[in-house]
Amino acid sequence: MQLTKEEENMLDGEEGYAVRKSMEILVALGNIYGAERLIKVGSVQVAGVSYHNLGDAGLQFLNELARDGKVKVLTTLNPAGMDLKDWKKLGIDKEFARKQKLVIDAFDKMGIIISCTCTPYLIGNLPRFGEHIAWSESSAVTFANSVIGARTNREGGPSALAAAFVGKTPNYGLHLDEERVPDIHIHVTAELRMLSDWGAFGYCVGENAENKIPYITGIDHADLDELKSFCASVVTYGSKPLFFMQKMTPGYMDHQPPKEMITIETRDIENAYESINDDFSIVDLVCIGCPHCSIKEVAKIAGMLKGKTISPHTQFWVACSRLVKGIADDRGYTETIEGAGGKFACDTCMAVAPLRGRFRSVVTTSAKGCYYSRHNNMMTKMGSLQECIEAAVKGKWS
Repeated sequence: MQLTKEEENMLDGEEGYAVRKSMEILVALGNIYGAERLIKVGSVQVAGVSYHNLGDAGLQFLNELARDGKVKVLTTLNPAGMDLKDWKKLGIDKEFARKQKLVIDAFDKMGIIISCTCTPYLIGNLPRFGEHIAWSESSAVTFANSVIGARTNREGGPSALAAAFVGKTPNYGLHLDEERVPDIHIHVTAELRMLSDWGAFGYCVGENAENKIPYITGIDHADLDELKSFCASVVTYGSKPLFFMQKMTPGYMDHQPPKEMITIETRDIENAYESINDDFSIVDLVCIGCPHCSIKEVAKIAGMLKGKTISPHTQFWVACSRLVKGIADDRGYTETIEGAGGKFACDTCMAVAPLRGRFRSVVTTSAKGCYYSRHNNMMTKMGSLQECIEAAVKGKWS
């Protein structure tokens, strides 16, 4: 990989330890993937924030970088392992909370915005079409590439941090025109009626795409929350973090539907639900917000919970960014949700919080949430928002 004189100086340590270490990571990645050069990025989104995933070794690595490392571009964080303010209400262990705060302190020293959300595009980290970025979180990467039309690979936590300290990333993969060509045609005849259907649809596409880039036809409408849900599930279950949706997402006119075609029918959506849903009735946890809820979703939840009470045997969590929670406070949605017995889980989510052993079963609108909950030895059910609210109120799935 060809480096400029400035980049060589950074690699030689002239800007300190964090930049030198970052250049070593980026050069190694560039050489592995055949990048010819580094390119500037407009923003970075860093995953690997939860102490649950980092452990003491990860915390030590962050502290070493924080000694002299300062980010050069707008950089935001993925969810942490707990609500940074109300962690006690969510039953988080005191020692875990102490370690998680040390992780956040390290990121704060680096000049990173402590956003702790998997939907950075909803809180101000919004790239423009065609802009090169270096993002980590899989659903956000897919949303940025597909719905916004920005360009990013799915970075690991260390490589995203490296890009933030240097302000650049290797020019390979989804940064290149030739790597952004669809290679499987997905035609949809199934009707997608509710948010969870988009998670089931993502399951179907991901299973069939098998690390390919889908070109999707047959859909004539999708709102932000539906696309957000699809972005989360399609990459979780097997697709590359990029798709083109005819008449819906940018860049679709630059390509023709590939010859290889798979049709997604109603029965395929039903099969996805059958694969995702386990057999249980008693509900321990209902969690909405994987990816994090938009204010529109929070408003819907508040409207459905008005006048209702959550079962004393079931916990009901709304996961969202701290910024969205602030709007919910002002609009009265928080009062309604908490008045019904629900809890907000800001800064965190069901995929990265330390939930193993705490809950036996979870109900959610999220296919991605089900995937990670199973990894935490929880039984899962995915359903509509209405079904999730009913499960929380009754304490059981019916």
